[in-house]
Amino acid sequence: MIVSCKHAKQSDDELYSRHLQRKVKLTVIHTPIPNDKSQLNLLILNDGQDVDKLMLKEVLDSLYKTGSIKPLVVVAVHAGDRMQEYGVADKPDYEKRGSRAGYYDAFINDELYPYAKKSSGVRKFNTVAIAGFSMGGLSAFDIAWNHPDKIDKVGVFSGSFWWRDKAIEDSTYSDDDNRIMYAKLKASRKRPKLEYWFYAGTGEETSDRDKDGVIDVIDDTKDIIALIQHKNICPPDAIVYHELKDGKHEYEYWRNVFPEFLVWAFR
Repeated sequence: MIVSCKHAKQSDDELYSRHLQRKVKLTVIHTPIPNDKSQLNLLILNDGQDVDKLMLKEVLDSLYKTGSIKPLVVVAVHAGDRMQEYGVADKPDYEKRGSRAGYYDAFINDELYPYAKKSSGVRKFNTVAIAGFSMGGLSAFDIAWNHPDKIDKVGVFSGSFWWRDKAIEDSTYSDDDNRIMYAKLKASRKRPKLEYWFYAGTGEETSDRDKDGVIDVIDDTKDIIALIQHKNICPPDAIVYHELKDGKHEYEYWRNVFPEFLVWAFR
């Protein structure tokens, strides 16, 4: 049960998932809860076991006190087998990773979302966002794309958009056809009413598939953005891209830009 308080409050909970066939650990962090709960917002966060690395309780406290964000509940989901439960819901990668991503998607949609509403005592959140890092970022993007009826905004930090159904050593490999999320968007006729926030750092890796001098995490993220823009899925101002010079694939760097995402999503 979420209760009112003067400062951000953090607690742990557990939810049994029939889709995942296991108990799922949750960390719940929230700002003071207003009397008018129609103003309450929700953030679903992947890799909740690492939430303290973001110093999220302290960040929420500071942002709320300065009026930078509206009342917010964060439900951070602790990962199970993240290499199987994270990914794209309808297609594993070439090494059969992501085979349970569909079950995780169903857990978020059918079980976690109703849990968040019930425990918060709301019929409908003002704004719902989902976010994640690396594989968790790919998962967050896919879940948001699949459920725009529930989710309004998505934050992807160093998203694993390289996720592919063929090895790059395969002579028939194509970036357009074999990057799973890119190909899914390319084939889709959907125009979900979503807003997007992307982050990538120039120091995350050295891999450069197309030898253009730009590392893959940046190329892959920019290709997703360009495809969304090309298909005119959303207005230009509904997409934010934050690139950090020398930013690495680590929580230290994600933590530094996460407040910016929170203000964008819940201002």
